Amino acid sequence: MHDILTLSARDLAARVSRRELTAEAVTRAYIEQIQSCEPSVKAWQFFDADMALQSACALDRHGHSSSALLRGVPVGVKDLMDTVDMPTAYGSPIYAGHRPKFDAACVAACRDAGMVVLGKTVTTEFATFQPGVTCNPRAPADAPRTPGGSSSGSAAAVAANMVPLAFGTQTAGSIVRPAAYCGVIGYKPTHGTLPLAGVKPLAPSLDTVGAFARSVDDAAFFVGALTRVNLDPQRQSALRVGICHTPHWDLASDDARRVLEHSARQFEKAGAHVHDLVLPASCDALTQVQIQIMAYEAAAAFAPEHQRQAEKFSPAFAQLLALGQSLNGADFAAAQLLAMAARRALDAVFESVDVLLAPSAEGEAPAGLGATGNPIFNRLWTLLGNPCVHVPAGTGAHGMPVGVTVIGPRWADALTLSAAHTLELSLG
Repeated sequence: MHDILTLSARDLAARVSRRELTAEAVTRAYIEQIQSCEPSVKAWQFFDADMALQSACALDRHGHSSSALLRGVPVGVKDLMDTVDMPTAYGSPIYAGHRPKFDAACVAACRDAGMVVLGKTVTTEFATFQPGVTCNPRAPADAPRTPGGSSSGSAAAVAANMVPLAFGTQTAGSIVRPAAYCGVIGYKPTHGTLPLAGVKPLAPSLDTVGAFARSVDDAAFFVGALTRVNLDPQRQSALRVGICHTPHWDLASDDARRVLEHSARQFEKAGAHVHDLVLPASCDALTQVQIQIMAYEAAAAFAPEHQRQAEKFSPAFAQLLALGQSLNGADFAAAQLLAMAARRALDAVFESVDVLLAPSAEGEAPAGLGATGNPIFNRLWTLLGNPCVHVPAGTGAHGMPVGVTVIGPRWADALTLSAAHTLELSLG
């Protein structure tokens, strides 16, 4: 059983397809790991071992299809995504016990690809700020640290080896930041790569479905299979890498600065041409633009809940909606126009570099479970819609993971993943 846990998602799928392993055996191995780790990590909002085994056994009985590229691979689904056979609460008491009639489109795609949905992972309230119960598995039990948010459970479950792959969503920093804090790969594709149908909307022009994995190759294999795009990463020897401190460099800790510098040197060892790069001035105000767009769209998206059960919102979520309600349509249009101009300016930057390298977070995961950390280094890239891959690249002063984000041009996800894979290999 424990040998199964060491296999990559790609290897698992290949071995199940060749009948060297059964989906049932793979699922049993991960169930054992969940039962061992879950009492301390609390990554799962819903988990039913018998249901998971029934799904795996059904896959084994029904033969093999060449289109089922992920056959037998377990996946964790963020509890922001609808599942027809499991409750979906979106991290809010408003939806306790809610049973959707259909799967989210990305979940349906997983089932079509032959995956076993192990369960629903903990999300913060409506993918915003109110933390769930999940603990960071990299931190000692007597000194808990946040796993980040909003995709708390997915990042923690992958970090604790309770599942090889898991879905996340990002509207500000909800994939990259938890991946950074938990020390796993976090892949936020180009905005719109994976469908949002059946995912509770927060800010549709920002919301992005992505993945957590233990390697860049697994993340690429997962998303590539679901989107029917070849994202298989290739080692690159002549990359042009721009080191981007972002407008928030003053907030980067000594750990974050050291790890960024170390990652830059690793790229150089891999044959890349590396140089510092300053973003266009139009990017300086984009953090506030992202906040305005997110708040305005959230206020519109949650008008029904606000009308009927606003008393069940957390204070932080109510404050976000209040900000959105204070903005008018002209404010929103102006923010979107600034974002459009910045995207054009960044497109010009990518004429001279292949990828950018930037901090993923201020530093190590903050102590305690009362907050999920600051997405300050992520908001910019989410607003612009570029593909981002977080790569763990070292540890901080307290022994917790610290990493970097590789950012590529929009719709150049294969290049971005290949650059991240090259860094991953160089880091060893």
